[in-house]
Amino acid sequence: MNLALATWVSAINFWAWNMIGPLSTTYAGDMKLSSTEASMLVATPILVGSLGRIVVGSLTDRFGGRAMFIAVSLASIGPVLAVGAAGSARSYPLLLVFGFFLGVAGTIFAVGIPFANNWYEAARRGFATGVFGMGMVGTALSAFFTPRFVRWFGLFATHVIVAVALAVTAVVCIVVMRNAPGFTANTDPVLPKLRAAAKLPVTWEMSFLYAVVFGGFVAFANYLPTYIKMVSAFSPLRHRRR
Repeated sequence: MNLALATWVSAINFWAWNMIGPLSTTYAGDMKLSSTEASMLVATPILVGSLGRIVVGSLTDRFGGRAMFIAVSLASIGPVLAVGAAGSARSYPLLLVFGFFLGVAGTIFAVGIPFANNWYEAARRGFATGVFGMGMVGTALSAFFTPRFVRWFGLFATHVIVAVALAVTAVVCIVVMRNAPGFTANTDPVLPKLRAAAKLPVTWEMSFLYAVVFGGFVAFANYLPTYIKMVSAFSPLRHRRR
């Protein structure tokens, strides 16, 4: 139950994290953005979400996955609504600013990995990580449904729907989710641990692999609509008829 719920929390937060990417071509057309400006718009939440995992991962060690799942889901609601408002107002500067804070949703991955692992013995942690990793499907759900929701309900209403889903998810976590019985809060200072990890060659090797595999997936999933629009004049909201 806890692993399944954690996977859903990951999926809905990944959807929120990817709210700008599927609509980037629409924003680019409405605001007459250059390819560089559109790329900046897409990249900002990704970059913040990636770097923010260092902080959120440390907080998860201290406060536990349950508290951080709730905190990240609730903290993502405001940026989702703000991005919707900025997009409706067609304000590129505001989209950049609120897109920065939208990166909070992308930190959810750093919460789920230790949370899922704590529920399983060492021999089963690969399974737990794999199941939780399926939450990345949220980026695909966003790419498929967000443009359609915009067409059906409108731009801001789409962001309200995702914000409500985040709020409901947080409430379910409060009621249902529990930390693993063996979880122990780690209150050791963070900086010494980070310095020690930075001295290990394996840290940089794994970081490189993570950046290429996971980072490449997320970056391309977000940037693909912009790329296809630039190359083939494809619209995510409607198909051209031949």
